[in-house]
Amino acid sequence: MNPSPEPLAYSVSEACRVSTLGKTRLYQLISEGRLEARKIGSRTLIPADSLRALIAGEGEV
Repeated sequence: MNPSPEPLAYSVSEACRVSTLGKTRLYQLISEGRLEARKIGSRTLIPADSLRALIAGEGEV
């Protein structure tokens, strides 16, 4: 049985859950340019690579 593939991007709610950061903090990081976000239609998606880089400390200012 194959494990489920890693997601390419997270919704804001999913990013909050997997990172344990709050929604306000995520939007703050996006506005500071430390976290990438893409609007697709009405959805805001956060690329998984960007979230991993932030958690790994690569997004520190």
